Amino acid sequence: AMNRVQLLGRVGQDPVMRQVDGKNPVTIFSLATNEMWRTGESETNQGGEIWRPTLLFLCNLGDISQKTTWHRISVFRPGLRDVTYQYVRKGSRIYVEGKIDYGEYTDKNNVRRQATTIIA
Repeated sequence: AMNRVQLLGRVGQDPVMRQVDGKNPVTIFSLATNEMWRTGESETNQGGEIWRPTLLFLCNLGDISQKTTWHRISVFRPGLRDVTYQYVRKGSRIYVEGKIDYGEYTDKNNVRRQATTIIA
């Protein structure tokens, strides 16, 4: 089995470092990824590749649609966690590689919620 994610996008806010109940600290930030396609087509073309924004400016593809997806990124590894917290800033374009983690939490209104996180 394999659980691997590769993302290239822009950071949504400056990373924050949190520590809960004496556990190891974690650096958390959001990452936006964009997909583009011609209106009337599925989100991916026949070959399964996303239309590249650079191609959109080189040729007339008609009406273009865009979808932005936000990802929650958590960095636990000490060296990477600290470098991420110190140097990554809102608007930075970065590459993230990690795994998907599905979890549950209870919000402040005592409602159980599901959360998807990329563990980098």
